[in-house]
Formats: sequence, structure tokens, C-alpha cells
Amino acid sequence: MEINVSKYAGFCFGVDRAVSTVKRLLENKANERIFSLGSVVHNSGVMSELSSLGLTVITEEDLASVAKSASEDSPCIVTVRAHGVEKALEDNLKRLSQQNPFFSFVDLTCPLVGKIHRIVDENTTLDSLLVIYGDEEHPEVRGIVGRSHGETLVVSSSDELSLYNFTNKMTIMVAQTTKKLYEWEKCKKNLKNFCTNPIFFDTICGVTEKRQNDILSLAGSADLVLVIGDKSSSNSMSLLAIAKSVCANSHLIENVSDIGGIPLSGIKKIAITAGASTPRHIIEEVIKTMSEFVNANEQANESFASMLESSLKTLNTGDIVTGTITSISNTEIHVDLSCKGTGILSVDEVRPDPSTDVHSLYKVGDEIEAFVVRVSDVEGVVGLSRRRIDRITDWKKIKAAAEEGAVVEGKITEVTKGGVIATVGSTKVFIPASQSGVPASGDLNTLIGTTQKFTIIEANDQKNRAVGSIRAILRRERKALLEKFWAEMEEGKKFTGTVKSMTSYGVFVDLGGVDGMVHVSELSWSRVKDPSEIVKVGDTLDVFVKSFDIEKKRISLGCKTEDTNPWKVFNSKYAVGDVANVTVVGLTPFGAFAEIVPEVDGLIHISQIADKRIGTPAEVLEVGQQVDAKIIAIDDEKQKVSLSIRALLVPETEVADDAAEESDADDVPVVYSSDDPSTLPADLAEDAE
Repeated sequence: MEINVSKYAGFCFGVDRAVSTVKRLLENKANERIFSLGSVVHNSGVMSELSSLGLTVITEEDLASVAKSASEDSPCIVTVRAHGVEKALEDNLKRLSQQNPFFSFVDLTCPLVGKIHRIVDENTTLDSLLVIYGDEEHPEVRGIVGRSHGETLVVSSSDELSLYNFTNKMTIMVAQTTKKLYEWEKCKKNLKNFCTNPIFFDTICGVTEKRQNDILSLAGSADLVLVIGDKSSSNSMSLLAIAKSVCANSHLIENVSDIGGIPLSGIKKIAITAGASTPRHIIEEVIKTMSEFVNANEQANESFASMLESSLKTLNTGDIVTGTITSISNTEIHVDLSCKGTGILSVDEVRPDPSTDVHSLYKVGDEIEAFVVRVSDVEGVVGLSRRRIDRITDWKKIKAAAEEGAVVEGKITEVTKGGVIATVGSTKVFIPASQSGVPASGDLNTLIGTTQKFTIIEANDQKNRAVGSIRAILRRERKALLEKFWAEMEEGKKFTGTVKSMTSYGVFVDLGGVDGMVHVSELSWSRVKDPSEIVKVGDTLDVFVKSFDIEKKRISLGCKTEDTNPWKVFNSKYAVGDVANVTVVGLTPFGAFAEIVPEVDGLIHISQIADKRIGTPAEVLEVGQQVDAKIIAIDDEKQKVSLSIRALLVPETEVADDAAEESDADDVPVVYSSDDPSTLPADLAEDAE
């Protein structure tokens, strides 16, 4: 029995991308709910698997309620499947995501379908006619219809074109990506008979075209054709129709369970293909079953599984392959890829710089993964690239970082229009100036050569463009520091801060991202009228927390402590009987005030200034003069100090008597006037007369 398998069987790029992305979202989700607008793929087996992982399929009517239910504790992500959606629905998704930050959507529209959307949007007008060859109820077709600016006609075959009365409108025709190629050619031919100068866009997927041509060729010589696919899959049904056009014994099977009802006796040649929505594991299950049948009934020399594997191993540009190194030279590495061609890899693709010896990196027998850049059946070689793998790997990391909100590191390599470029591995990430962390008036060149942490806020596969944000990291770090700051806040905690601003009632001190206020009364032990008498903006202050309010984010600070209390400082240095070098700071009729230590003054009574009677203190002393004086009395309760210069000039007994007399006197000296005897005491009045 001979079995031929189409090398284009299975998932196409768009379907594989959509299914893989949805699986990744489901596997990496935390508290998010993942939805799909309709079935991700027209395959019940695949959808059952995704549902078991937590995917919920919804309709357009469910969108509003889903978006409304999204919250911080339960965010919602809606995926747009590969078939795409109408423009109005896409706009609604954007609007809902803008209204609710916890609702978002991921557009998984196949790039080829997206291309049709652009064609229709750019080429249709109010006066045009758009003709679509496709299934009217297919979601891809509905999405295309919703992009047209004018009249639209959907036909499922070339014959239906004769039922429409064409006018002189400009006519444009496109095709659903998965429709039959030969029917599309008939549509183009027939449309030319009904209208003048129609414009055609060949939009059937290239892989679909190859898959259809391949099964048409294989089915022509086959006794049995098996098309593996779901009944709801448009491209699978197209494959079945094509196969039946040349081989009546053609069957659609969803999985191995459908093989049992197909007669296999007398069959010599079997052709097999699979629709674009058929996963590999279902194909492999069919492989195993058919292989067992061949071994049991025909004792074939080569199993069906190995034949299929060999067929599928046909390489194409863009494939990622793993092979074994067979030889290494100074310029090339040869790789066995288990296929007809030999893999050729330039050594410059694997070494970081020309001075590196490639033999120190790899040896014969090592496995190596590479990207296929060229396939030549004539030359029997397969051109490989390792750097392309690195780029793909690095891009996957960037994508993962974007989806997970992870932090990445990159070196800032250049300043460009509107921002800077950071290099992460082999990937360049654009960081807008607004996201750079540099103030609007700052110089972005200061970042050149530095390594920065940032998040990925956009990773666009189609544009191959990544956008990062240093600012997001700075905000995150600041938030963490503030949380730590307030968590460790307590009364009495000490800080060294910088005076940030001043008011008439106090100063604001930066404690490291959080400001606290020192009231003017807390700046000094002496009376202060205005904070500017003590400090200025930019000064450093040692402060402590007096009180705080976490909810209002307010902190009351103090500067005065008992250790800095001038009276305490004075008492720690001096006692009655000590001699101090003091500075005269004021003169009055009854004596002089002198500073002993900062902010503590003592009174030198007029009687204690000299060893003889004087009329006024100014006869002997002047402000600013430094003199030695003896401490003859300390009143801790009233915080007053009596000083004496005379005590250093006459015997202590005389000074003690005078001091005793002074202590009996009132605190405020009485000044008597000799010009009016009536104001004097009786004993002094007699002397005055």
C-alpha cells in the first residue's frame, strides 16, 4: 500500500498564532478571565482543550456585560480570533477598553485577513461595489463586509454572479482566504463578462493555494483520500470538494474514530491532507492508526508514520530546525537536518566577535537550533542562521515581558526623534521621551551608554516594534519606597533632611521623597519671629518625628531636643563659683547682660561690674566686649544667672554680702531719681536735703 501525505497539512500560520497566543494567556493568567469572540478555531477538539484551560466563548451581545464586570480583582481579556471582526465591533472593543482599565482585548486577526481589511478600506467608496467570493455567514466574510464604504455583494460560486444586475459602478472583487482557487479563477473570468474593468485582488492565502494544489495532484492518482478537519472548517470543506472532484472515494474525518467506517480493502494508494485548523496531535493519531493497519495487513517495509514524518520534514524558508553538527571549518558549520539537504551555517552567525575560536563554542556531534533562510533542492543545501533564532528568542522574551509586566534591562545606545533606543539582546526597544524619566527640559543624551531597567508597554508583532517605559519603573520604585517609608514610620524617628521651602510659620523638610513640617517654634530654643532668621532653603536639618497622619500623609517634625537645650548645656559646663569668659550683649541702667553659652545670658549687676561705685555700666563695658566673670548665683527654676566681675577684684566676703543684698532685692531694679527728693526713701531723702 502506498500512502502520500500533503506536506502542507495542518495548522496555517494565522491559526497557529491565534491558538498559541490564547494558550499562553490561559497558562499565564493569575486572576484574569480570558474570553474569545466566537470560536478561536473551527475545530471542536481544539476548542474543548481551550475550554478546559479556562477559555469562555462569547458573542458580540455579551461584550457590554463582560466589560462591565471587569475589575481590579477580576480583569477581563477578550481575544479577537484569526478571522477578524467588523470595523464597528473593533471600534466598540477599543471604546470599552478605554472606559475600563481592567478590560482589554488582544487582536489575533490573521495578517492576511488584515490585508483584505486594508484593501477594502482603501479602495471602496460610497459609489463602489465590493464583490466578495466567500461564505456569507463566515465570520471572516462578515468582518470584510463591515469594512466596505459602499454596496457589497457576497457570492459563494461563479454562477451566482449571473443573478446580479451590475451597473456602471466601480467594481472591486476579493476572496475569502480559504476558498477554492479554481472557483476563484472562474469568478474573475465571469465577472469580466458582466461589468467593465473590474479590479481584482488575489486574497486567497498562499498556503491555502498550495494545500489545494497539492491535494488535487495527490488525489488524481489515489484510491482513497482522507481530509482531516472539522465540518465547520471552511478550508477543510474546500479541500474535500477539491479531492472529490478527482477522487470520488474522498472522506472528511475529524479524528481517528472516523477511520473505522471507511472500507480499506483493495486500496493501493491513499492521499492524506489536513485543514488549516487541524492540530498536529490529531494528524499524529491518524498516523499511528494507519501505520498499525499497514503493518498488520500489508507488512509494509516502511511505516506510514515514518513516511509522513519524512514528508513533513520537507524544509521551507522560515522554518526553525534542530540538527546535529557534522563538521566545523574556519568559515562554515555543516549540520545534519535528517532531510535531503545539508545545513550550512556561517561561523560568523555563532561567534560573538571575529576573534573567538568557533571550536571553543561547538564541537562535532553537538545539537544546534537554527533558522532556515534558503532552501536549494538543486544544490542540496539549506542555508541557516543562528542570529535569526536569537532575534526570535529575544522577541519572545520581549513579548512575554509585555504580557507579564516584567522588568527588563537594556543599554541605551542612541537618541532618536522623540526618545531613546535601548538594546535588549538583539532587540531594539524605543523609549519615548515622556517615558524616559528625564524631565521635559532635560537632556536625553545623559542616558547614552547607561543600563536602564524598564517595562515593555507595547510589543507589536506586525510592526516588529517594542516600546518601553523607564518612568513606569521609577513610579513603581517610588511607590515601593513610599510604602516602606510609611510602614517604618514611628514617633521619635530621626532624619537628616533638606529644607525644601519656607513659610512664615515654619519650614518644609524633604525626608527622602516625603515632606515634613517643622513649626517655627521648633527651630530654636530662643524666640524666633521668622524661620529665615535660622535657616534657608537648601540647608540640612537634623529632625525627629513628633507626630504623623498616614491617611493625610502629614508629618510634624521637631528640631529641639533636651540634648540641645541651652540651659542644660550651660548646667553641664558651669556651676556657682566657676569663672566664664562671657560676651557683653546688652547694657541697661542697672547692669549688663552677657552671653555665657549660646542662648543663655547672665546679668552683671551694676554693683558687680567694678571694685568702685560707677554711674552707668557704659562707663566700664561696651557691647561685644569679652570679659571674665564669676558665676555667683544660679536660679534653675527661673533659668537666671548672676555674674560678677568685681568678685575677681575684691575679697569674696564683700562680694558675698553684696550678692545677698541683691538676692533680697526685687527681680526688676528700681531706679530712683535724685532730682525729686519726694520720690526717695526717708533715709535717702534726708541725705539729699
